[in-house]
Amino acid sequence: MKFGIIKERKNPPDRRVVFSPSKLQEFQNQFPKATIKVETSDIRVFSDNAYKNVGLEVTEQMSDCDVLLGVKEVPIDALIPDKKYFFFSHTIKKQWYNRDLLNAVLAKNIELYDHETITKENGLRLIGFGRYAGIVGAYNGFRAIGLKTKSFSLPKAETLDAQQELIEELNKITLPKNFKILLTGNGKVACGAKEMLDAMHIKEVSLDDYLFNNFDETVYCLADVLDYNKRKDGKVVDNFDFYNNPTAYESNFMRFAKVTDFFIAGHFFGDGSPYLFTREDAKHPDFKIKFVADISCDIDGPVASTIRPSTIADPIYGYDPETESEVDFNDENAIVVMAVDNLPCELPKDASEGFGAMFLENVIPAFFNNDKDGVLARAKMTENGKLTERFAYLQDYVDGKE
Repeated sequence: MKFGIIKERKNPPDRRVVFSPSKLQEFQNQFPKATIKVETSDIRVFSDNAYKNVGLEVTEQMSDCDVLLGVKEVPIDALIPDKKYFFFSHTIKKQWYNRDLLNAVLAKNIELYDHETITKENGLRLIGFGRYAGIVGAYNGFRAIGLKTKSFSLPKAETLDAQQELIEELNKITLPKNFKILLTGNGKVACGAKEMLDAMHIKEVSLDDYLFNNFDETVYCLADVLDYNKRKDGKVVDNFDFYNNPTAYESNFMRFAKVTDFFIAGHFFGDGSPYLFTREDAKHPDFKIKFVADISCDIDGPVASTIRPSTIADPIYGYDPETESEVDFNDENAIVVMAVDNLPCELPKDASEGFGAMFLENVIPAFFNNDKDGVLARAKMTENGKLTERFAYLQDYVDGKE
């Protein structure tokens, strides 16, 4: 079977790749029957020569490959018919802007495997860039604090080479005493952000200590869904009850907002879940949050101050709670918001290395063991010009009825 690593063609350019040269070399060594080709690229964080130096073929010709591996959406005119493609299609939530892409995939008889659909049997994702979003998001949040307070200056993450360099820069700064940081989530995003807080030697405290005590140092608290949501009937069940019955819950976030200076949003927000804080909440005189790093970046959703995504070039903006509108982040009343929606792009080398490790462990073996764990079967969105049964819910979207 022939595998091809394709060039990223979406704008703005994305320097990430599914496999770094070293991970692709591991792939070849573990599965010597595989043929691997790399499409030439002047964008990729790893040069063509880096792949050639480990014995891999770099070429402009991908048409003889069976499986094509990319990161972002492939432009319609670059899709090769009758191939298996892996990339983030951004169609599984019926995103209107990519309906034509999914229709083109069907028309060209392509088997599409979206990276987001590669899961365990229980539905948990096996691969992704979440950890790196958390790493860069936390860093960018601290950078925003420095820009607003003028108390320290951090270089842009994209100018640094790896996570360790980000950590070294963070360890040069001094934060205020009795400065409280709230981190929400329990997945890869939150874990990535937590890595950065721990690397800065910021003290983690319990929920009760965070809510009710003051400190003479910077501290943080990691909050899960049942910490900032509560059942309307007062019952205490478990996380799965929240995931299965989100409308039975209401937000309990304001107790955190009253004592938090810097909020890092690393949680997953599901349909029907309560908003963490609303625009009205942000107007409350007890609402204390002044800095938000919204890594989850759900627009006009659970974090009221996130009214638009920001960009790597212009990563922060201000939100005025009283006018419910965007203002300069230096405005006296502004909540400072960092809401970049493609954070891993700022750490392309580390992100690519980590992604490739997960892909090699969880996906590639399925091509050589008859997919014994069902990884490919679960992930396959299209086949023979039609949606697979698992993704039949997209038919109205494909037909333009939704």
